[in-house]
Amino acid sequence: MARVRYGARTERETAATRGASARLPDIWSTGVVACWETDPDAVAAVLPPPLKPTGRPLVRATVSKVDLPGYALGAGSFAVAAAHGGVDGWYPLVMPMTHERALTGGREVFGEPKKLGEVTVERDGLVVRASMARHGIAFVEVRGAVSGPLPLPEPAGRTDFYFKFLPAVDGSGFDGDPVLVHCVRHEKVRRLERVTGDVVLRESLYDPVADLPVLRLLEITIGEKTSDQRGRVAERVDAQALLPYVHQRYDDPLQAHDGPPEGSV
Repeated sequence: MARVRYGARTERETAATRGASARLPDIWSTGVVACWETDPDAVAAVLPPPLKPTGRPLVRATVSKVDLPGYALGAGSFAVAAAHGGVDGWYPLVMPMTHERALTGGREVFGEPKKLGEVTVERDGLVVRASMARHGIAFVEVRGAVSGPLPLPEPAGRTDFYFKFLPAVDGSGFDGDPVLVHCVRHEKVRRLERVTGDVVLRESLYDPVADLPVLRLLEITIGEKTSDQRGRVAERVDAQALLPYVHQRYDDPLQAHDGPPEGSV
């Protein structure tokens, strides 16, 4: 009988897969990063416990083109500054990816809030445009012109916070206790330039990032970097406390009925 490819793999094949993953070369990406100060109440509102706001209400939008072997990947992240257990980091609200292959590992292993979307980084001479789009709406657009080189930072680590969980089979709560994951990335940068421009946040029912407006734009850069990542479970979290935030992970049709944040015009 010909081999059935959905059948079980041998121990040798499984070990070969693990070995190939461990020997991956540096994968470089070209990315546009915008950072701004936003409404502190809005940041506090999107953070599930036990995450807490940091001393500054920051948002970080990253739009990258990744040179993966065999194909280019568009990868985006829209994150707010957060803290947990003495560690400052970032809590991504949405991470659009252009290929299904990039979704599964991050979502299932780390709990990353990845969704299929359109992610573009374009540069024509000094002119730069980067965007994240889903459902036909470019809900984040960064645009501007390169205004000069920046000194290369030393290799450094950055922590992202994710919640890993499985919705319950009966539709109520979770199957098992959700966990908070610390994912540490060690980044190396080989090129970095300053961009003078602006950030546009467009209204979207399914990606409502416009609720975290640009009150003070701090920086836009374009650069080339590579990174690795390691994750660990920091703690198990209260399921009832996390449940009100689960809609962040999904395209929830009930968001169409959500009102604006209290106090907004």
